[in-house]
Amino acid sequence: MNQPVTAIYAGTFDPLTLGHEDLVRRGARLFSDVVVAVAAAHHKTTLFSQAERVAMAQEALADQPRVRVLGFDGLLRDFVRAQGAQVVLRGVRSATDFDYETQLAGMNRQLMPEVDTVFMWPSDGVQYISSTLVREIARLSSDAHRFVSPTVHARLLQATAAGRK
Repeated sequence: MNQPVTAIYAGTFDPLTLGHEDLVRRGARLFSDVVVAVAAAHHKTTLFSQAERVAMAQEALADQPRVRVLGFDGLLRDFVRAQGAQVVLRGVRSATDFDYETQLAGMNRQLMPEVDTVFMWPSDGVQYISSTLVREIARLSSDAHRFVSPTVHARLLQATAAGRK
């Protein structure tokens, strides 16, 4: 790396899973700086507030010195530019993800042609994990610990015990 390259990994992370962590940790080996951008998610009903999702990600990734976790609201383009990033990092688990992500990358290319999108395939052991499935498993049993870090699992247990949906 001749010059520092900042990558933005954006999502709702409701909750942050081991699959997300896998991409962040691997991304931190490729880029100078990785910013986990936790979206406000106006279009979704989330189990956790944005502040809770930021805190969970900060706790789970505390051992990563080149990773920062920040919340954002609005267009990803504006956040990427405010951070001075050159790359948007995206995870692709399946052909369905790829179709959606290529559409998103195309739109992002129109909105910020100076920024590249880099797709990463998750590691084998975490490829199948999705936040949606983790939330469902957490609501119905305590087996979600297999798919999230211990700090995230503790918060999941609290949220589901409190009857959040």
